[in-house]
Amino acid sequence: MLLLAGCAPLRPPSGTAPVSDHTQDRVTAPIPQAVASHRFVLTQDTVVGLLQMTWAGADDTLPDIARRFNIGFDELALANPTMDPWSPGVAHEVILPTQFVLPDAPHEGVVINVAAMRLFYYPKHAPGAPQVVITHPIGIGRVGWRTPEGVTRVTAREKDPVWIPPVSVRREHLEDGERLPARVPAGPDNPLGNRLFRLGWPSYLIHGTNKPYGVGMRSSHGCVRLYPEDIERLYDLVPVGTPVRIVNQPVLFGWQGDTLLLQAYEALEDDHRKGTHDLSALRKRITQKPVLGHAPVDSQLVDWTLAQALMKAPRAVPVDIIKKDQATLLTALASAHRVLNRLPIGATWVQGAVSLADEKQYQEMLGDRETAAVSLGNSPVPHENRKN
Repeated sequence: MLLLAGCAPLRPPSGTAPVSDHTQDRVTAPIPQAVASHRFVLTQDTVVGLLQMTWAGADDTLPDIARRFNIGFDELALANPTMDPWSPGVAHEVILPTQFVLPDAPHEGVVINVAAMRLFYYPKHAPGAPQVVITHPIGIGRVGWRTPEGVTRVTAREKDPVWIPPVSVRREHLEDGERLPARVPAGPDNPLGNRLFRLGWPSYLIHGTNKPYGVGMRSSHGCVRLYPEDIERLYDLVPVGTPVRIVNQPVLFGWQGDTLLLQAYEALEDDHRKGTHDLSALRKRITQKPVLGHAPVDSQLVDWTLAQALMKAPRAVPVDIIKKDQATLLTALASAHRVLNRLPIGATWVQGAVSLADEKQYQEMLGDRETAAVSLGNSPVPHENRKN
């Protein structure tokens, strides 16, 4: 129950050697290298990827591990709630949330789930050819600068953009004692990175960043940020005219064969909707209406106690909630695939090509987020050209 509540570490008590349920396997069989978890061929299932686990290195931080495995910071921290982000501890187990329930949205174009801070791209495919989904972590708007929900489309693409800070952003920085230039040319100091997509919403962009450690966090003025390596790849794949749908789904359901998985994220601080993590609303969603093409679920088959625990203490890990399998969060974590802590085969990032944050930058980013959370009662910044 402590593990379900997110209060137990995924490692043994201090002073003991790291162990796992797979210790014998690690002795008798070589540990495989992870395979990149950003591109999947779709089947009838609405869950892609595999849950994985690795061991922190002596110099690792959670931002390091997140970048290495193409995971956002918040989803990695959510899966490892007791781990010190800056010093996770050499050889301690790190759960890698690289299994994803697809958002409940059409499988076309770009779909962004702001609650999961993750983008899904469904390229067009020929009739009869398998459909593919490409997924990457994203940074989204801070409190007061929310990334909007709704449907738009890509209207233009641009390499090496020039950033012209809008008045509202310049005013905010000035209040913090920083005077922004009127124009920031392309280069390492440009917060838009080296690629961007313009949208039908003129005030918002999908772009890269010169602060990759902010990916997977609420770190922007409303725009969607990707790791530099991810925006470069998407830039070559996503054509002008592609639809973009932004949803806010903190609790997701997906079918994998005849197994129903629940994946829960925390609600955004300024998400005031009722029922996103409510058990009665959950019952109604899956027992009275079809679930992603499947018939409504028989209520007696669902472990409602487990479902409620997963929503109360979100861990970003899909867990089987059908009673017949007697699964729990603990069994899901124990069955994670053990992989080497090195770049996956086919990874998008060339490790070392771009430096990660130092501790000072990292703490500043967390400080910005905490300050924004404290100001939840304030009126949001006016909707004005939030291109950052």
